[in-house]
Amino acid sequence: MPELRLFNTMTRRVEPFAPADGQTARLYTCGPTVYNPAHLGNFRTFLFEDLMRRVLRLAGWRVEQVMNLTDVDDKIIKRAVAQGKTITEVTEPVTEVFHADRRWLRIEDAEHYPKATAFIAEQIALVETLIAKGVAYLADDGTVYFAIGKFPGYGRLSRLDTREIRAGARVAQDDYAKENAQDFALWKAAKPEDEACGAAWDSPWGRGRPGWHLECSAMAMSLLGETLDIHCGGIDLVFPHHEDEIAQSEAATGKEFSRFWCHGEFLLTDGAKMAKRVGNTFTVQELRAEGVDPAAVRHFVFTTHYRQQLNLVPDALDAAGAAVRRVGALAERLASAHGGNAALAAAAAEAEREALAALFDDLNAPQALAAFYTFITAANRALDDGGDDAGALTEARRVFGVLNGVFDLVPVPKAVEGDLAAWVEQQIADRAAARAARDFAKADAIRAAIAERGVVIEDAAGKTTWKVRG
Repeated sequence: MPELRLFNTMTRRVEPFAPADGQTARLYTCGPTVYNPAHLGNFRTFLFEDLMRRVLRLAGWRVEQVMNLTDVDDKIIKRAVAQGKTITEVTEPVTEVFHADRRWLRIEDAEHYPKATAFIAEQIALVETLIAKGVAYLADDGTVYFAIGKFPGYGRLSRLDTREIRAGARVAQDDYAKENAQDFALWKAAKPEDEACGAAWDSPWGRGRPGWHLECSAMAMSLLGETLDIHCGGIDLVFPHHEDEIAQSEAATGKEFSRFWCHGEFLLTDGAKMAKRVGNTFTVQELRAEGVDPAAVRHFVFTTHYRQQLNLVPDALDAAGAAVRRVGALAERLASAHGGNAALAAAAAEAEREALAALFDDLNAPQALAAFYTFITAANRALDDGGDDAGALTEARRVFGVLNGVFDLVPVPKAVEGDLAAWVEQQIADRAAARAARDFAKADAIRAAIAERGVVIEDAAGKTTWKVRG
């Protein structure tokens, strides 16, 4: 097995990775803020993290993954107040949609999906520790802030020039611009709108609620320990979110917060970052309504390296759908084959070697996919040549399983409607009779009639098989 190497945002280098304990990779992945359904740009990040998870397991390690659900923040409170609801009434339906979308895209379950509101006590305890260590303070407005000037390492992850920071300036909102690096809110004093929608809790500093950055640190360290193996997220989270997580976590523990930081690039539409505020987003529900196969979405995402921007252009998902149908066709052919040959075994061995080398080189999915599709072409050619080598067929099936276990690209089988199956079987029988009578014109007409119903037939090894066209 090759050595796994990952690009570490902290060092800006591709470095060898192994879990600290040699057994379990402790992975924290920033999840959605559940006030609106996640869009395809969000899911590009979640699919990159799914790829990470699968490759870590391929390397032989266990994975313990935490994906948080941000269920209290400025946007959620604003939405709740506008709708006259509690924050829970806003976030619970959106959380259900997120999990349905995630499962449809075949994103594996994380071991933990903590909600920020379930970790209030842990967040208060973390703030108390930071105050006791002299790196946090209670301001006149009743909000507790982190003093970034008291943390010398601030800015390491984002390569922020801390000389630009205005000492003592404060920012209370959850999402702020890069030029506004200031003391950030750990615990926010409650406002009337917070109380109105159930977004306020008792604390040593009075009624209030946690800041966005505090939530992730508390949940990560509570579930995975004070030092994580890998912390993942979108590239837009490097600053301020991850920078602030590092500051408050390391100031509290005196230990490195995460050994590796891995970030995925944006999904673009027409060259612009996909974002709700821009209005250029696509949801998973919209893709499902259009009949897009989840395997096609996965294929589209994995054709570009996770650290490169990906542009969603017209017909991209149609092309991906055609590609995954090739994967599905080989899956069916391998399942029904009775033997292979030396060429099949050689193609499988080469595909496994090349794909694993690519995947272990900073999750190079495009290169690994190329190896997968080269295998599909070679395997089909070898199966056309026939053979009775059971070992070669077994090995081809195993390698296909390994590669598809990472990418998960076999499309959803098309449903057979009504009496279509019986009609097709009768047509195939009539066609066989016509061919036996050397009435090839009739046989061709029957084949054309079958094709008009969206069915593909294949003649191989003395028998005819059929499937609904993808």
